[in-house]
Amino acid sequence: MAFIHLRTHTEFSVVDGTLRIDEAVDAAAADHQGALAITDLTNLFGTVKFYSAARAAGVKPIIGADVWLAPEGSEKTASRLLLLVQSEGGYLNLCELLSRAWLTNAQRAQAWLKWDWLDSLNDGLIALSGADHGAIGQALLAQDAVRARDIAQRLSHVFAGRFYIELQRAGQAGNEAHIRAAVPLAASLKLPVVATHPVQFLSPDDFEAHEARVCVAEGETLANPRRIKRFSREQFFKTQAQMEALFADLPSAVRNTVEIARRCNLRLTLGKPQLPDFPTPLVDGVRMPIEAYFRQLSHDGLEKRLQALQGWQ
Repeated sequence: MAFIHLRTHTEFSVVDGTLRIDEAVDAAAADHQGALAITDLTNLFGTVKFYSAARAAGVKPIIGADVWLAPEGSEKTASRLLLLVQSEGGYLNLCELLSRAWLTNAQRAQAWLKWDWLDSLNDGLIALSGADHGAIGQALLAQDAVRARDIAQRLSHVFAGRFYIELQRAGQAGNEAHIRAAVPLAASLKLPVVATHPVQFLSPDDFEAHEARVCVAEGETLANPRRIKRFSREQFFKTQAQMEALFADLPSAVRNTVEIARRCNLRLTLGKPQLPDFPTPLVDGVRMPIEAYFRQLSHDGLEKRLQALQGWQ
């Protein structure tokens, strides 16, 4: 293996992804990529389907999510961070982060993570900086080197030995300017760099269909000349050879994708009930059996429902 895709949005990224999971797995297998990461936007909805499909195809499944970090201080916009699961503990921490974001900090139809949550929920997770759209990238493109350095040090402290400066060449404005600033920063802080490709669809021919989906999600029209175009035709599933050529001047960034893939080793148990262990009330000092407790709750709920229905008549 020479390169592993670590940033892939699928159809489960409902606002900006059209790539089907089976297509992604087949593409990775056909290119002899021994592993693949699915990192949908602030959700893990495709995890079970992807895990099963990848294992069946002989591709190592890497679970992750592309997340939003809430703005802090003088920041005006949220930034991106990529989180990849290393272990069962990391998977549970990522589930907790996403649940907490959706339940307590949903902003503008987006779930934003708070920075301080990462302090206690980072174990078992590898973090990638988010490239141009991450907090470090935004600071670098704004020519605020001091802030970029501070954020890089903060994240490298939280994700000790598990933080990478992310580089992209996906045909988007700002990619090269970001690389020119990010590589020296990483070198000065002795942080590793990693090359990712923001995959949104399978092939270049799928670009128009992808743009149509984005327009539907944003309430826009394809014909609007003022529409903000956030994606490029280059964001298809590239082969290992294409990525090696794209980052020929930064071979370590390509090699580190394989190193990260080796560090991610989540095993899920499928086909068995995974119900949470609900605590039940004590009755005469004895814990009520869960079946009896559910039966009681069902009857109590039915009684309330009947009373409500009588009140409507």
